Amino acid sequence: MFHWLEKNPFFFAVGVFVVIAYAGLVTILPDFAKSSRPVVGQKPYTMLQIAGRQIYIKESCNACHSQLIRPFKSETDRYGDYSLSGEYAYDRPFLWGSKRTGPDLHRIGNYRTTDWHENHMLKPTSVVPDSIMPAYPHLFTNITDLDTAYAEAYTVKKVFGVPYDKPGMPKLGSLEEAKAEALQEAKKVAADMKNKNVKNLVAQGKIPEIVALIAYMNGLK
Repeated sequence: MFHWLEKNPFFFAVGVFVVIAYAGLVTILPDFAKSSRPVVGQKPYTMLQIAGRQIYIKESCNACHSQLIRPFKSETDRYGDYSLSGEYAYDRPFLWGSKRTGPDLHRIGNYRTTDWHENHMLKPTSVVPDSIMPAYPHLFTNITDLDTAYAEAYTVKKVFGVPYDKPGMPKLGSLEEAKAEALQEAKKVAADMKNKNVKNLVAQGKIPEIVALIAYMNGLK
């Protein structure tokens, strides 16, 4: 059998390919399935964070910032632990990105504060003198679209089985209940901000887009 294969290079190559492919599948697939599950302690986004994530996409933040820390020392020294696939279990769509005009943001919640984000989004050069990022003053007056955020949360819960309302996970409930939860979360974010207009809007029960965006970025850890 083996002598016959040695005399037939084509079939020998096919045999080698089959053996290597089978070994690769046996080695890779079990670990891949395990790695794709949510990491321990991973929670779905709150409705306010989902709204912030939608703003992040709408403003094309993902066009200049990646959310994927590669397993290289130069990356982990700057951004923190490298990214794990299970950390994206509740991301639809994922925002890995492939271009970095600005820094990676996957762990930004570990080293930037609400106050920093407030100043940075209003006037980037006030905290990063050489920044080429544009300012986003409209986020301080535009009101967050919670209805669309709720629709997304409800959809991923029903269609993809995202574990909202389970012990230790964010509550979803009705639209009114979810909006009330989002407002309470927004008040905590606004309490650490200086902008009076933002504080006044939140006190009136309205959530400026900047608050939702900061809530989302604060959760990136």
